[in-house]
Amino acid sequence: MPQTTTWTEITTVDDLVGLLGDPHPRARDKSRPALLEVDRDWLAATPFCVMATSALDGTCDASPKGDPAGQLVHVLDDTTIALAERPGNKRADGYKNILENPHVGLNFFIPGRGDTLRINGRARLVSDAPFFDEMVVKGHRPLLAVVVEIEDLFFHCAKSFLRSGLWKPETWDPEGTVPRRAVIAKEVEPSGMTVEQLDDYYTPENYAKGLYA
Repeated sequence: MPQTTTWTEITTVDDLVGLLGDPHPRARDKSRPALLEVDRDWLAATPFCVMATSALDGTCDASPKGDPAGQLVHVLDDTTIALAERPGNKRADGYKNILENPHVGLNFFIPGRGDTLRINGRARLVSDAPFFDEMVVKGHRPLLAVVVEIEDLFFHCAKSFLRSGLWKPETWDPEGTVPRRAVIAKEVEPSGMTVEQLDDYYTPENYAKGLYA
């Protein structure tokens, strides 16, 4: 454990506000309980989001979700959206959390945009519904959907993206600072496969075969 005796810890809301200050009214009051047309347009344009969940004991999960733009989010009405489950590793950590605690937080991204759309609400897992027919992608009809009843939503500013330079290709070096995926898998995810076999498994052509199978 790190040495913490010299740390100054924040333990109350008053301490936090005293340090950070009060939010500007525009930021404080910007959340709303239902989708507007601009929100629908954003959800139709986003190919990617992160879904945050928490179990009853407080353990958390943040799970990425991706589909082609226009097919990631199905809008049921002004206060209800659904996201399809696609083939994955079957850990279902976030879904297990939802069964214990329905509260979820979602952050929707558009590549190249610094602002994001955040939605908080209550989720349930649905194994079939008529709208599943509208969530078919590349022949794959989902086995499961997360249906979220919206409690509040708002647009989040671009400062974190500006600080990180996330969308600046000139800053990208995906293979230069950490080992490639196959090497990481060999080191921390025992499978009995060689690095060469893992390299073959993770080629875009082979890995893509399981995206909607």
